Amino acid sequence: MFKFLSAILCLGLVGACAPAAQDKTVGLESTPDSKLTYVGNRVGHFGFGQDATQVQIAAWDIDVRPDGQGLPVGRGSVEDGEFLYEQQCAECHGSFGEGVGRYPALAGGEGSLSDARPSKTVGSYWPYTSTLFDYIYRAMPFTQPVSLSADETYALTAYVLYLNDLVDDDLVLDQDNLASIRLPNEVNFAPDPRPDVANTRCMQNCRDPSLIRIVSEVVSDAPTTLPVTERVAVQSQPHPGAATYDQFCSICHNVGVGGAPQLDDAVAWDQRLSNGVDMLVSNAINGMTSVNGVMPPKGGFIHLSDEQVKSAVLYMVEGSF
Repeated sequence: MFKFLSAILCLGLVGACAPAAQDKTVGLESTPDSKLTYVGNRVGHFGFGQDATQVQIAAWDIDVRPDGQGLPVGRGSVEDGEFLYEQQCAECHGSFGEGVGRYPALAGGEGSLSDARPSKTVGSYWPYTSTLFDYIYRAMPFTQPVSLSADETYALTAYVLYLNDLVDDDLVLDQDNLASIRLPNEVNFAPDPRPDVANTRCMQNCRDPSLIRIVSEVVSDAPTTLPVTERVAVQSQPHPGAATYDQFCSICHNVGVGGAPQLDDAVAWDQRLSNGVDMLVSNAINGMTSVNGVMPPKGGFIHLSDEQVKSAVLYMVEGSF
């Protein structure tokens, strides 16, 4: 794969495949065969492109933390935000933050989180005021993301907070007071308990990576020793029972003929698994009658082997959960 890519680059770019050279500006090494290499403790590159400038980095580095770190200098009032909201936001989110059509509501929903259909708004569900500012700043308005100035974003954030009765109508929001405004549902968000996010980040004299031992890992159905292209091929192979189901079983199970549980009916299949999958397979092979319906031996296709029926049953069960 990499050699093939290298050949294309050589043909398409005159002079792109020069001898290996040391890039003195970043301390990395490029190689003519497009393979990644290491120089010291830094990973190499393909030998093209350029370092990001400080201006480019600043354009991307706009995330905001709950404590206010990352907030740009600026200010905006509830009054200014009302005008901007009607101009930029009300078409989708409604004049009062109630949501229009399938667009999300921004206000209301207090006390609804335990309901069957909770209303997850800024006032009822969101954890931090910084989340609201950050989302508006990087993603809104929907048709022109990252088009709002810092002042406009502060104003819109202030107005949405006002719609949720969290601030007074004379509030002027800025980088100094935004983090002090706490949302009602913040206390119900629990810290991530996984150890990899609770550890302290090492910045110097860190542990040698070669000494770190993996004690467990996610098990994949595809052998991890295969090349990537072969692993993808293994993972994308159809289920062995799919063909039998499509040709024979689907006649009844697609529409529920005679009480046959449909392919995506998890409740029906869960009931039939109460006595175990082996009993389910046995009933499919030998046939059975119950209050739920009738299953002819092998669905009426006696020429099918027991293994074919078993595979089809497993396909239906696995595809229903």
